[in-house]
Amino acid sequence: MSYSASFHHQLFHFKLPSGTSRGVLTEKHSWFIKVWETSNPDLIGIGECSVIKGLSPDFLNQETYEKKLSDVIRNLDQNLDEWPSIKFGVEMALNQLKNKESRLSFKNSFYSNEQRIPINGLIWMGEISFMRQQIEDKIAQGFSTIKLKIGAIDFDKEIQLLSEIRSKYSKKEIELRVDANGAFTNENALQRLKQLHQLEIHSIEQPIPPGDWIAMQKLCKDSPLPIALDEELIGINNRSEKIKLLETINPQFIILKPSLHGAFSGCDEWIQLAEARNIEWWITSALESNIGLEAICQFTANYHNTKPQGLGTGGLYIDNTPSNLKIKDGRIFLAKNERE
Repeated sequence: MSYSASFHHQLFHFKLPSGTSRGVLTEKHSWFIKVWETSNPDLIGIGECSVIKGLSPDFLNQETYEKKLSDVIRNLDQNLDEWPSIKFGVEMALNQLKNKESRLSFKNSFYSNEQRIPINGLIWMGEISFMRQQIEDKIAQGFSTIKLKIGAIDFDKEIQLLSEIRSKYSKKEIELRVDANGAFTNENALQRLKQLHQLEIHSIEQPIPPGDWIAMQKLCKDSPLPIALDEELIGINNRSEKIKLLETINPQFIILKPSLHGAFSGCDEWIQLAEARNIEWWITSALESNIGLEAICQFTANYHNTKPQGLGTGGLYIDNTPSNLKIKDGRIFLAKNERE
């Protein structure tokens, strides 16, 4: 079958500056691939190539990235393992053509609004008062799982904030997750994990920077707090390397982002390998627009994973793509009418 394709760039703007351990985000770049059968140009598949500067392994600069996209739209069948964000967009678009409907990447109970996926409420870094207000808002909105970005401000203040939450809500009422984005050091990580464990934190994502498998292995073994790998998985595309990483570090959890971890096919392989080794997982979006987020939600619904997923980033932008995605009582779903 013969395909034609094009792409265009779009810049999204955050409603509020969003703090991480890598700095404050105010804007986000995405490229959209459009694919259609040459003989049937009326049906178009749209895939989002979403990057995060400084994190996406395939994004060096806009010129290099668009040069690769220009090559890809001329040959959609090429190996894109080293370009996970572009692979994500291509798989998304081709799935829609296969399903003969735009925005339909995976036909399942989520797409038909029979399934609502539990998600965590994401708290961005910032001044303690700002983080406290976000937490109160998320709890008022019905979230029972809260994820906090930590590591950018004074750790003692972050502990104080977490202590405040735990003094008001037991772990049965509110599940607390934290994400350090590699902000801790090999020297202070274990002590900090012990402090967090005392507050009955569910888990911590990527406590130390990725790349030191032996240090992470020891931390996963010694920590009283379950550890989830995230950035550690970036750039690991070969099946044998994935197996080596999982069996060397033996984490409690892995967290999968399709645009960073090999698109849908790459994440599916991670899931199969993790489950075979009794390693649990959940899926998280990586600041995609609503187009990419819809596809990730549909992908997530293919699995019977009841853990709260990290799919609550759809409301970040003032200029997001239109969507029927809704969040209510800590669950995301695809509304079919205005009353939902």
